[in-house]
Amino acid sequence: QVPMVESGGGLVQAGGSLRLSCSASGLAFDRYAVGWFRQAPGKEREGVSCINWRAAYTVYSDSVKGRFTISRDNVKSALYLQMNSLKPEDTAMYYCARRRSESCTDSWSFIPDWNSWGQGTQVTVSS
Repeated sequence: QVPMVESGGGLVQAGGSLRLSCSASGLAFDRYAVGWFRQAPGKEREGVSCINWRAAYTVYSDSVKGRFTISRDNVKSALYLQMNSLKPEDTAMYYCARRRSESCTDSWSFIPDWNSWGQGTQVTVSS
């Protein structure tokens, strides 16, 4: 297990920006794909974005494509999510996680394929 700790959430007005960070301790961060998920009250957890082990491939959910950017720093064992043009529907608890493989496949958001979840950071977008 690689403990993951998210930070950077907060309250922002619609149209604003936030940058989430995720710090991973332990070994092997650079061997796996990592990503972001979110869960709004009363809804299922959904995949937001995935980045492969060497940051050569990224994928996004349709709802955030063009607005969010995922990145990673394997030297720092850190994962980031730059969120621009935020909308009220982006309001959710955001989680970082490590995938069980090095790649982000077509079924990348299938939750059982992910482990080492963080505790989450709350993002609230006001209208």
